[in-house]
Amino acid sequence: MRTYLAGAMEYAPDEGAAWRSEMAGFIRGELGHDCFNPCEEQDKVLTEEEIANFRNWKANDTARFRNTARKFIDLDLKTVINHTDYLICLWDEYVTRGGGTHGELTISYYHNIPVYMVHTMPPAEISSWIIGCTTEMFTDFSQLKSFLRETYR
Repeated sequence: MRTYLAGAMEYAPDEGAAWRSEMAGFIRGELGHDCFNPCEEQDKVLTEEEIANFRNWKANDTARFRNTARKFIDLDLKTVINHTDYLICLWDEYVTRGGGTHGELTISYYHNIPVYMVHTMPPAEISSWIIGCTTEMFTDFSQLKSFLRETYR
């Protein structure tokens, strides 16, 4: 079994690394599943030049930025479609400014890949589209972990 850890990166204070690291440890350690953590993979798809200039290109060289960003998009969507059994998502204040998580949830729904969301905002403030893409929703990670233990152990 393999999960994909979706959530804010671009606008999150730590690029979403802390919660993903903690969940990856749980998933691998307690469930024995593999997981795709985009925080661990992002620099593997870029050249040194792209890593050094990526953020600058967003403001100053849209064409180069677009081509570089598409490397992330391609990797993420191919991984979700071809190598993911279920997706875990953190939906928080930072994710609403981005676009990747929206796409990952949509493509998961379309391909019948379960989406388990932990949300930090009231459901009434979450897009109807996004809620429609979920399989289960939780208000904290301890609830999600209990569910995953029961479902996948």
